[in-house]
Amino acid sequence: QVQLVESGGGKVQTGDSLGLSCTASESIFSRHAMGWFREAPPGTERQFVATVTPSGGLWYGDSMKGRVTVARDNAKNIVYLQMHNLKPEDTAVYYCVASVAIPHTESGVAFWGKGTLVTVSS
Repeated sequence: QVQLVESGGGKVQTGDSLGLSCTASESIFSRHAMGWFREAPPGTERQFVATVTPSGGLWYGDSMKGRVTVARDNAKNIVYLQMHNLKPEDTAVYYCVASVAIPHTESGVAFWGKGTLVTVSS
């Protein structure tokens, strides 16, 4: 059974840092690039944030480039997203994703988590 379970969302203030994590089922973690998308406001196209390949290659989307770091722990099947200098416009639901290739758009994603809400207040 494929599972992607996010944790770490919450409410922060402008300028704060926040870390997200996602635990994935072993059946997909080792074979997929793991990363993050976000959706804001609800119902809009989800934006690519970052991804890391099984070999450690890093890719970042324009939406948060320079303020986020993605990493994966292949022994624990966990992917992380560390966000810095958060802004109110970063308020969104953040989704953990697994993909075969680099998923610059939603169509490139093979599996989705349920999402975790990050709210940044001014």
